[in-house]
Amino acid sequence: MEDCIMDTNSNTEANSDLNFGMEDDKSQLPEQRSSAGGILCSESRETPNAAGVCYCGKERNLNIIELLCATCSRWIHETCITHQFGKGRILPFITNYIFVCKNCSGAGQESFRKNQATISQMCQCAIANMQQAAQREGNHQIQFSKDKEIIPYIEQYWEAMTTMPRRLTQSWYSTVHRSLVKDVNTLFTYEEHVEHGAMYGLVHQDLRLIKPNYEIMTKSGALRLSDDGYIQATLAKNNRQKRKFPGTDSGGPTGKKGRPSSDIAANVKLPAHGYPLEHPFNKDGYRYILAEPDPHAPFRQEFDESSDWAGKPIPGWLYRTLVPQVVLLALHDRAPQLRISEDRLAVTGERGYSQVRATHSVNRGRWYYEITIEEMPEGAATRIGWGREYGNLQAPLGYDKFGYSWRSRKGTRFTESQGKHYSASYGEGDTLGLLIELPELHSMDYLPNTFKDRPLVKFKSHLYYEDKDKITETLKNLHILQGSRIEFFKNGHSQGVAFEDIYAGSYFPAISIHKSATVSVNFGPSFKYPAVLNDRKAKGMNDRVEELITEQCLADTLYLTENDGRLRLDNIGL
Repeated sequence: MEDCIMDTNSNTEANSDLNFGMEDDKSQLPEQRSSAGGILCSESRETPNAAGVCYCGKERNLNIIELLCATCSRWIHETCITHQFGKGRILPFITNYIFVCKNCSGAGQESFRKNQATISQMCQCAIANMQQAAQREGNHQIQFSKDKEIIPYIEQYWEAMTTMPRRLTQSWYSTVHRSLVKDVNTLFTYEEHVEHGAMYGLVHQDLRLIKPNYEIMTKSGALRLSDDGYIQATLAKNNRQKRKFPGTDSGGPTGKKGRPSSDIAANVKLPAHGYPLEHPFNKDGYRYILAEPDPHAPFRQEFDESSDWAGKPIPGWLYRTLVPQVVLLALHDRAPQLRISEDRLAVTGERGYSQVRATHSVNRGRWYYEITIEEMPEGAATRIGWGREYGNLQAPLGYDKFGYSWRSRKGTRFTESQGKHYSASYGEGDTLGLLIELPELHSMDYLPNTFKDRPLVKFKSHLYYEDKDKITETLKNLHILQGSRIEFFKNGHSQGVAFEDIYAGSYFPAISIHKSATVSVNFGPSFKYPAVLNDRKAKGMNDRVEELITEQCLADTLYLTENDGRLRLDNIGL
């Protein structure tokens, strides 16, 4: 018979639970740049073999993505990089990025930032990739049709090449033509073909020479590295004064009409994984969602250039939720006393139970992640599993109806403060697998909230949507999702199904810690026990990144479409 344990949150565990992108980017030149920002080789250039090699010690491989470290000038293979870019987010031969390898970073973690590319950079990238693809197939084609090959390639891989929003019209086709013609004989070659029309190639066909020009980027101020290897965000100053955001401190130089003389994001230091070091926490009945400007919002440019809005609230629909590019432990969605590691993949507890959630949630499908118990001092304990956004962060996971957990002590499983026997205990050195299965229902709307109708608040130079908790309403609407289940694994071995027919909703990987235990998390793709994925036909949490980006983009687009005509600056009460 299962033992039933009442759960309280006492002090004893037994009782408790930038856009860097400038229109005239200077990032891709090894030596000097042409008028279009392309590659120009000189006779004195160092030979390609003089470049450093990867962590693995192997030579360069032009058939895969390689990134050049801004500090040590080593080329690092994508397969050796631990930073998660997301599927299809970058391409070989892009030059509009800044990368610092883990050996040059004080935190031991790679840091990467992709900038906005010029059309010339995109043409260069397209031609280089098509040339390399032809070489792999034994074809030595070095020139390509502007209309039939170069433009379609750019169109297909737009998001992988640049951070610039995809153009909705075909007017950029003429920009491609101008960029190619402008740099003929310096960056591109040109021939007119009877059948294929204008054909373009690269003046210098040694693709190993294509790289970001970090030296020019440093001199221009586009590249700044902190002492610990973090990329520091800087924006090019321009003559147009920026509007003052609500809540901006009165100190510091200002421009005309009291507006600040530089952009709000200028010179703001961001950590390697892109979340502000100082941020508001989700607490006291409110949640805070980091926002970024929505380039697709109507009247975006008019709002930025207008002085009439200085010191007034910003309409939420002009911004959008910033979706994290990698699954990590959330800095804001946690109890403040928990200590998160620099790479945001480990957490250490303090005093009584408190909780942290991951950055990404899941609402359908089978998903898996792993936790390793790094340290478990005497009297310490953990409860790990899956939780929803309204779970109490100052209580153990499973304290309320918003979480399901597995406790280290006695292997007890918890939800709604009810503990039942489940398995043997686990402890220091063990790796635990956590699987959730949420059947998909066609009647449910799985798109995320846009928060575009919520107010924006400023905190330490960043803007956040402020969303009031709706716990009472959510509790009333809870309903069982038939066929759902949670299963836990210890060192690759299933401990059986822990929970069945759980409440429907979005679930985050969640961890609660009692006293000073330390655990590390692995969201994929390289799991210690990958057989679980095949056996259960599950996905690693790392795969959720691309899905959520797509879903959020669709949700934002639907909001703007459904409210077309109503989103006007003169409709806002000032």
